[in-house]
Amino acid sequence: MKTIVTTAYRPTDATKRRAQETAQFLGLQAVERNKRPVYKLHEELAADVIVCKKERLELYPVGQSEPFFFHPNSAAFRSKRPLGNDPLVEVSGLEAGDAYLDCTLGMASDALIASLVVGDTGRVIGCESDPVIAHIIREGLKNYQDMPKLHDSMRRIQVASQNAVDYLKGLDDNSFDVVYMDPMFTEQIAEASNFAPLRNNADHGQLTEEWVEEAKRVARKSVVLKAHFRSTDFEAFGFNRRVRPNTKFHFGVIQMNKSQ
Repeated sequence: MKTIVTTAYRPTDATKRRAQETAQFLGLQAVERNKRPVYKLHEELAADVIVCKKERLELYPVGQSEPFFFHPNSAAFRSKRPLGNDPLVEVSGLEAGDAYLDCTLGMASDALIASLVVGDTGRVIGCESDPVIAHIIREGLKNYQDMPKLHDSMRRIQVASQNAVDYLKGLDDNSFDVVYMDPMFTEQIAEASNFAPLRNNADHGQLTEEWVEEAKRVARKSVVLKAHFRSTDFEAFGFNRRVRPNTKFHFGVIQMNKSQ
């Protein structure tokens, strides 16, 4: 499916400029909006539509009336709780100053929690294989204006527009403390509505032996998996499952405990 770039319904010089810059960066066609609703652009151009607004970028996949855009999502309320009790932090052993690699960036909610924990002496990188999604998340992390207390943590996150396994293969041994993976659930969770418009666009690649082995080579402390509670990946790939009662997903960990 091709993708085009356009402006908000009532464009300004700023949104016109942003549309041109976005199209050039992604190698896509910029199209005049001409006050057409998004569904008309879908019909006429048979393309997904990126809408450039002053405050954010929105992606409307063909057939979807609700857009995908960056928002802190669950990190907004997770950040208000004691971070040491966050299940990701607890299971991974993540600490200030650590290097954290998120193989499946998504909405960057987990990466944002990790960034809060590792602080300005740490490092957080997230992989997103789809270049359009990667750009929307990268721009969102850079420009999001609400929740000022999260701004520094957002700005620290680096987005790698690359498949996770390919990215891992290019890394040195023991180059990150924690490697995290949250593949698209084979069973959709109703509460995960923010990513719903992208279920047909997102990478549905499931866990493989190669992926896990590369993660183990790169990780010094731990490799962490988040998956649906019905998933058999925990046992199949050697993760110690941490059961979370009354939740739709569990975490699993492989402890590496390599010396620095």
